[in-house]
Parts: sequence; C-alpha cells; structure tokens
Amino acid sequence: MSAAPRRVLVVTGEASGDTHAAGLAREALRLDPALRFEGMGGPALRELGVRILYDAADVSVVGITEVLEHIGPIWRRLRDLKQRLAAERPDALLLVDFPDFNLRLATEARKLGIPVVYFISPSVWAWRTGRVHRIKRDVSRMLTLFPFEKEFYDRHGVPATFVGHPVADDIPQETSVTEARRRLGLDRGAPVFALLPGSRTGEIRRLLDPLLETARETLKAVPRAAFLIPIARTVDAALLEGAAARSGLPVVALSNSFDEIAEAADAAVAASGTAVLELAVRGVPAVVVYRTTWATYAVGRLALKVPYISLVNLLTGRAVLPELLQNEFTPAAAARELVALGMPGPRRDAALAGLAEVRAKLGEPGAYRRAAAALLEVLDAEGRR
Repeated sequence: MSAAPRRVLVVTGEASGDTHAAGLAREALRLDPALRFEGMGGPALRELGVRILYDAADVSVVGITEVLEHIGPIWRRLRDLKQRLAAERPDALLLVDFPDFNLRLATEARKLGIPVVYFISPSVWAWRTGRVHRIKRDVSRMLTLFPFEKEFYDRHGVPATFVGHPVADDIPQETSVTEARRRLGLDRGAPVFALLPGSRTGEIRRLLDPLLETARETLKAVPRAAFLIPIARTVDAALLEGAAARSGLPVVALSNSFDEIAEAADAAVAASGTAVLELAVRGVPAVVVYRTTWATYAVGRLALKVPYISLVNLLTGRAVLPELLQNEFTPAAAARELVALGMPGPRRDAALAGLAEVRAKLGEPGAYRRAAAALLEVLDAEGRR
C-alpha cells in the first residue's frame, strides 16, 4: 500500500503573499507531485489548483484602524484555521508573510506538534524585534529573501535558510522600451510614468487621488508625459479605471500589465511595498510614497528601528529613492521628485546606479525552487521521526 500524500496547510493574507505562496507551491509540486496543498489564499494559488478554504481578500487589511474595523472576520478566520489544524493535523503549516495573523497560527501549530515553515520573514530586524523570541519558539524553519535577514536569525538561534528574492527571476536580460511602448500604444518618444497606488482597497482609496494630482502637477513640467496604472488582481478594476477616466488626464489603468508597464516606464510614483523592488530590478526608479491613518503612522514611527521604509534604500544603506510619507506626500513634492528621476540628469543617474547595486544583492534566480526544497527538507525530517 502506498503512503498517503503529505498535506500542507498554506496561509497567506494579501496579493503579494498569494503570488509567492503559489510560486513556492508550484516548485514543491514539481519536486514531489504527491504533495497536497490547501488553505487561505487568492487567485494565484487557486489557479495552481490549490484548494482554497478561505479567501485571503476577507482579511487583507493594513494599519491599526483598518484591522480594528475588520476584527470580526479576521478573528473568525483565525479561529477556523486553528480548529482545522487541530482536527486535520496537516504534515506541515506553510505561512507566507502576514505576520500578525500568521504568528498566532504558528503558536497553535507548535502546541500541536505540527512543523512550521515561514516564507517571507516579518520585519523583526526593523521593528518589534522582540518577536524573534516567539519565532524561535514556534517556527521550524524561516525562509529569508535577503542575506541580512538570515544573519539576524543566525544571531538569535533561529533555523533559517536564505533562498533569495523571487524578483531575481524577473531581472530582464534585455528590455526593449520601444517595443513595450508599441504594445501599449504609446508615443515612443514621450516620457512615460507609472502610478502604483497599492494592491489593497484601503491603500488605493488613500493614495489614488494624490497620485492623479501628482500626474497633473507633472504635466506642468513635462507636457507630453503619459501615465499608466497597473491594476492588481486583488482590486476591483472599475475603481481604478473609472478614476483614471474621470480625471481628464492622459492616465490609463490596465489589468494584468505590470511587466509591460515596468518595461515602458521611465520612472514611477509607487506605494511603499514589493512593487518598488520589482520596479528596481527592471531599472525603473520610483518615488516611494505612503499615507495611512495617523494612529497607525504614529505607532509605526515609534517602533521603527531603521532609517528607511523602502527595501531599495535599506539594501543600499542610503536614500537612493526619495520617500514621501504622510504630510510629506503632496502632489507638488512627488511631481518634482518624479521629474528628477524620470528625466536625464544627475539625480536619475545616481538612482540607476543604486538600483544596479540592489540587483546584485538579491541572490541568484531560483528562489521559489530553493524555498520548496527547504519545505521538503522539513517534511522529510518530520517523516523520519
């Protein structure tokens, strides 16, 4: 009689985590086609054939105020997943990002004797460092995107594997700006700027209008400029398409178009997050912006132990990209920075040199496969007990 397939409960709570979870699961299934994944996620995991028990969109919020407003659904999902862990005892729990939720699940799994693999580390090196003790207690293996994260965990006695960053797989060998602009129907000689308001509805509601006003201000300096908004899969496309159409500006919102927009763009204004790094590996400098509730911002500033919020700046150790947060993010200020980054000159040259440094720090391609191999190592070790 053949052994029963090994089962992995995977949990993520946002669009980027869903993408990364699907990348890891895809490679794990190539290494062991008998694996069975199910859990909480979104469209990327669903398209892979993972059984989605709970939709990540139900809990995808950011910031203290937003979490409090959605605390009921969040706690219900947490309770449901804890009950499922206890009732079904999967062979491993795979947690992807989403730390405030997922670290609670890690504690429950540890009590039940279920090994925990955590992909995409919480930023314990940047803020709320005390969480490392909880991670050491509850997480069987931490999979890190950056070498400095593994060094941090090594110092604290946490089993960790540096797998590299998946965006290293996306570094273009050759990028044809002309071809990308042709496909998008753009004037090949006019400046093109990308506007990225984030992948959560709350972010978009706070950032979209200031980004459109940034475009309006930019046109005063660069009248021929065009603006493109990539629409994340987790967002209602009508929200962005309607706002772009109503603005009366040369702004177009496009679904499933991040890669083409990144190839076509000279520079961007982007909500702080993974997209800034994804632009960086393609050689597109960005003005990093963010607005959140004042309660969330105040707590974050008190707890933050690093000088920057952008991974590009953290990886280089200097302000390669401008960061405009809260009141600093005004359309006029963002437009000035966007023009400086997008048009030929010393500011753009310095930024591009910094982005080249970042690409060198991301590790070799194949992060998902290395992460999948680490998951299988944990499963194999558990099977030998």
